[in-house]
Amino acid sequence: MKTLAPFFTSLVVAVWVVAIAILSVQNFEPVSLKFLTFQSIKIPFGIVLAFSAGVGFVGVAILQPLWSLSGSSNSRLEEDAEFFVDDEDF
Repeated sequence: MKTLAPFFTSLVVAVWVVAIAILSVQNFEPVSLKFLTFQSIKIPFGIVLAFSAGVGFVGVAILQPLWSLSGSSNSRLEEDAEFFVDDEDF
């Protein structure tokens, strides 16, 4: 399973790149983003989409180690240990 993880990761990234390329070609008109009272300059939709996907990838890569530091990983290991203990009793 560990050998398939890089393949599936590459596959997901490749699908995202292809989707961004198709959408950027089909929607060539410039768009501007509005947030509260702020408004950006007009830039092509594909660049906005690629930038958003890149920020999402980097954000998840930064937050993923923080999720493992939370207490949920210990409780999961304890549940697995209890499951295997039950199998050894029989």
